[in-house]
Amino acid sequence: MAYSQSMTDVAFSILGKRKKEVEFAKLWTEVAKQMKVPEEKQRKKKSQFYSELMLDSRFAALEGNKWDLRNRRKFEEVHIDTSDIEEDEEDIDDPIDKSGLDLPTGDDAFDNY
Repeated sequence: MAYSQSMTDVAFSILGKRKKEVEFAKLWTEVAKQMKVPEEKQRKKKSQFYSELMLDSRFAALEGNKWDLRNRRKFEEVHIDTSDIEEDEEDIDDPIDKSGLDLPTGDDAFDNY
């Protein structure tokens, strides 16, 4: 399967032509069809495609597992206000219980703290 465009480039083209958001399953179906992804590779490629969409700043993940081009969305639609998230400071300083873990010892041991 030699294809000159990436899966996200194909998705960008599809969304650009559609002019509105698309459910992930439909977007994947169209991308897989255009790229002629073999049936036996679709499951693995689907996971890879989802990860690539999440990392590509051209795309916006919306409610209901829908996707759109970020440049068509308002700032408030694609950014989450994290100021209301409360940090549990008690958990931060708790020592880690290492009992029951099969940790390396001797020369193989190291401490990341």
